[in-house]
Amino acid sequence: MKKQFKNIQADMSASIVVFLVALPLCLGIALGSKAPLFSGIIAGMIGGIVVGLLSGSPLSVSGPAAGLTAIVAASIMKLPSFEVFLLSVVIAGVLQFLLGQLKAGILGDYVPNSVIKGMLAAIGIILILKQIPHLVGYDNDFIGDESFSQPDQQNTFSELSMALSFMSPGAILIGLVSLLILILFESKWIKNIKSLSNIPGPLVAVVMGVLLSELFQSSNPNLVIKPEHMVNLPVAQNMQEFFSFFTTPDFSQLGNKIVWTTALTLAIVASLETLLSIEAVDKLDPFKRVTPTNRELKAQGVGNILSGLIGGLPMTSVIVRSSANVNAGAKSKMSAVYHGLLLAVCVMFVPGILNKIPLSALAAILIFTGYKLAKLPLFKEFYDKGWDQFLPFTITILSILLTDLLIGILIGILVALLFMVFVNFRSNIMVVHDGDNYLVKLRKDVLFINKPILKTALEKIPQNSFVLIDSTNADFIDKDIKDVIQEYKKHAGLKNISVEIREHEHKKIN
Repeated sequence: MKKQFKNIQADMSASIVVFLVALPLCLGIALGSKAPLFSGIIAGMIGGIVVGLLSGSPLSVSGPAAGLTAIVAASIMKLPSFEVFLLSVVIAGVLQFLLGQLKAGILGDYVPNSVIKGMLAAIGIILILKQIPHLVGYDNDFIGDESFSQPDQQNTFSELSMALSFMSPGAILIGLVSLLILILFESKWIKNIKSLSNIPGPLVAVVMGVLLSELFQSSNPNLVIKPEHMVNLPVAQNMQEFFSFFTTPDFSQLGNKIVWTTALTLAIVASLETLLSIEAVDKLDPFKRVTPTNRELKAQGVGNILSGLIGGLPMTSVIVRSSANVNAGAKSKMSAVYHGLLLAVCVMFVPGILNKIPLSALAAILIFTGYKLAKLPLFKEFYDKGWDQFLPFTITILSILLTDLLIGILIGILVALLFMVFVNFRSNIMVVHDGDNYLVKLRKDVLFINKPILKTALEKIPQNSFVLIDSTNADFIDKDIKDVIQEYKKHAGLKNISVEIREHEHKKIN
């Protein structure tokens, strides 16, 4: 236990930042999911405290995920009640725990690095594009939406033009001041002042946003922030009303087929998002620690079981909160736990104060987080690595921007696989020559996909040459390849080309 509290100062500071990022996201995702607002807060609390304690990830933060909003909204519409949907969440958690037991966590290891880094950059760009409307006081779309097509029939780019017609001067001023504070607190000047270096910049930005909003109300009616541009947390008048926000699943619907198909869908999608997020967070970790993925699936499973049992949304490990955690300087998983405790304490005791926070101040924090994820040097780094790394990286970014996270990742993986196949199979056939003497060397696995490359290479050999086809280093030679070599040997004499074939006895071409 002593080890967990060793980094308490860094983890507490980071947890405040994550709390400020998580609060609007928990509410926004619940709103986008057509679920009770408090269900998002419940998932955030469970994701922080329970999953945080059970997870083996030092920096990942769990909570309600934007990638599940469409599934959740559609499921709530199809099922008889929200309580029946909660039953699906509980079952999904059980299925996730079983996936962890079956060691399905290994799936995350098959995602190429270029795709993971592309996902991080895409999330950064999405944060910037999606939060600009909230920064200027246009909150028609829910905070946390990551999809290109939006529920309000707009998309990521059209929403930006719409925002220009509905700007709030007070929100803009608070948003810009918040951004300036965040930039200032990242400067060397602030970091060199000991009394200020340990204060989280996002906390200062939010406090300043609240103070400015209160000032506008008393001195400048034209700059007053309307209630719809503020955090909108349900406020209980007493503890009895507070506990009424929690609800339990309807177990009488266990025989409902839709409950089970919903649970299976949630388990698969939530597990995939978690594995992708874990891979990405491990890449961001300055200490390069590796998360045990099977343990993570089991932790997520327990988290979803508990969340469903008390009225919460399904959750995953989420990259936005996790990256904010990393950037805020967290050292251990206690940061995630503290953020969950902060959510619980604040919504229980000071919801009225939280409802004074302007959304534009929180949007500034998310925009700044996005900037850190999508810095220009990252693009240059992958460009320098070559096209086989740069194209999957950029295509992943574009695909996520124009679709959603999972579809974009799948497209990125497909492109990376195609490049891998192209590069790998081209290297399986090597041609060198010295004057009229040619060596065609077959290496590794030479499959039918290599046939056009081999045929083209052989046909380019000029008349009156000698060709040695060496397959001694090949692990496997497809029958199509053997046929190409035999056919070439038969008609090579027409060009006065002498052909010799060298192979292992057990891999005879003829």
